[in-house]
Amino acid sequence: MSQKDPCQKQACEIQKCLQANNYVESKCEAVLQAMRRCCARYPRGRSICCSGGFEDEEGENLD
Repeated sequence: MSQKDPCQKQACEIQKCLQANNYVESKCEAVLQAMRRCCARYPRGRSICCSGGFEDEEGENLD
C-alpha cells in the first residue's frame, strides 16, 4: 500500500491557482508559500511534490 504524499494537497492547489490565473505566479503567492511551508516540515525525499524546487540540496526551505 503506497502512502499519500504529505504535500500533494498543496501541489494540487498550486496547479488549480495557476490555471485559474493564466499561470501568473504572483497571483498564487499564498498557495506557493503554503507549499514551501509543507516542504520545510518533511525531510528531503519524503515528499516527491517537493522535489520540483521547493527545497535546496540540504532539504531546507528556500525562503
